[in-house]
Amino acid sequence: MSILIGWALNALCLLALPYILPAVQIDSFLTALVGALVIGLLNALIRPILIILTLPITILTLGLFIFVINGLVFWLVARFLEGFHIDSFGWAIVAAIVYSLISWALNSLLFRRRFDS
Repeated sequence: MSILIGWALNALCLLALPYILPAVQIDSFLTALVGALVIGLLNALIRPILIILTLPITILTLGLFIFVINGLVFWLVARFLEGFHIDSFGWAIVAAIVYSLISWALNSLLFRRRFDS
């Protein structure tokens, strides 16, 4: 059940992006749901491969190349999903960072675990 709630929260995070960034456009909640699903699948399947393949440049840039990989995943989803548009690759990197921050904040507020000692 928490997977479905997390998926809906990520879709809401995608819907919030056009209000924050003018270069991102999402047509509907259904587009945001599909976009969140595809982003999650690409992050689970393709992102680890890209991180391994680009490990030397990631080490050389002290991990900052991970932002480029996240932007690439975001840009790929925007290129292939109708109703989800990002103006450029640079905006995709910014959108991926903002999306991650919003998603992290919402998930940490709603799924806070209590540690009792």
